[in-house]
Amino acid sequence: MNKLLSCRFNMDTNRVEARFEDGTIVAIDCIAVEDEYGNAPAQRAELDWLLYNKPLEYVQMVLEGEMERYLSLSCNHGRLED
Repeated sequence: MNKLLSCRFNMDTNRVEARFEDGTIVAIDCIAVEDEYGNAPAQRAELDWLLYNKPLEYVQMVLEGEMERYLSLSCNHGRLED
């Protein structure tokens, strides 16, 4: 795989589909990612926020193994407001 050209979230399959310059297509199962990294409601909310608002970054973090580090930084984009 080389340069990532595009990605989109497919609600029907609950997967992010990424297309690379060499024609490779990768489908990431978002439920599996949540099961692996979403140990708390706040983490699951952050994963959802990232998925809907920044799918490219979501894919890059999953492929590079950076999701756990990202969630440990206490990001709160997906936090519900009181």
